Amino acid sequence: MSDCVFCDMISKKMHRDMLYEDGEVVAFLDIAPVNQGHLLVIPRTHYENIFDVPEETLQKIILVVKKMAQVLDKISDGVNVVSNNKKAAGQVVGHLHFHVIPRMDGDGFRHWPGKEYESEEEMKKMTEELKKIVSEVFTDSS
Repeated sequence: MSDCVFCDMISKKMHRDMLYEDGEVVAFLDIAPVNQGHLLVIPRTHYENIFDVPEETLQKIILVVKKMAQVLDKISDGVNVVSNNKKAAGQVVGHLHFHVIPRMDGDGFRHWPGKEYESEEEMKKMTEELKKIVSEVFTDSS
């Protein structure tokens, strides 16, 4: 087996029933679901995280994410779409993936605890710092 469990699934070294597959994207059930129906959408090609995937491929992935969310919306009260990128953000498998999670009213799954800014000035300072980085990232769109 390779170092990537998702690549092993795609190459059929490890069996997983696919809910959806095309030439670039696959979707399958998560083995540790928040709720039944919780699924993952991944690219066939190995990309570590959202920072590595080409934009054209990401567009195709997110369209499948949207369609799978529409599927889960038919069996739930709502849907979360989440992608953890890098270890500090909770990424466990180093292969880009999106969780599409069906939610039920009262299912007990909670959002992360929010942290408030200490002051309006602190928030303004963060806004200005991020605006500079936004400008750099959008002008260096490589």
